[in-house]
Amino acid sequence: MAILKLFEYPHPILKQKTEKLDKVDEETRKLLDDMLETMYASNGCGLAAPQIGISKRIVVIDIAHEDEEANPIYMVNPEIIWRSDEKVCGEEGCLSVPGQRAEVERFASVKIKYIDYNGNEQELLAEDFLAIAVQHELDHLDGILYIDHLSRLKRQMLLKKLEKFRKENSGN
Repeated sequence: MAILKLFEYPHPILKQKTEKLDKVDEETRKLLDDMLETMYASNGCGLAAPQIGISKRIVVIDIAHEDEEANPIYMVNPEIIWRSDEKVCGEEGCLSVPGQRAEVERFASVKIKYIDYNGNEQELLAEDFLAIAVQHELDHLDGILYIDHLSRLKRQMLLKKLEKFRKENSGN
């Protein structure tokens, strides 16, 4: 397994719609493994293929806490097939928008259809934090970042803080 380079806002690949995969093969499984290792190394709870420069519909998620056993979910060609009427607000961050967080409104529950690590079709009812994580990662597959859900003013403020964060952490 390998730790891959993360692409950060405003890289253009993060704004592209991704392509479906025809099948899950050894190459796909290696990519899933590398994505999971990259996500863990970056202290993330989700990672979408565009974040590592690959425009494919692939996501890995693991919302287990540090003191819990890892519980990765591998999703190929995921799609939301049901959304609850109820919505929730939660604070989100993103490996592609480092050091920043903001409140985002999401559906409280979603049902996802996807192909798993072994090439089998699956359905998952995601609730609470898992529902938020899934929606965040699936947005990446459509070229949407969590900051796109913010008002223009909040987004501009967050991007100014991101610029400051990058200057402070660049070592210059």
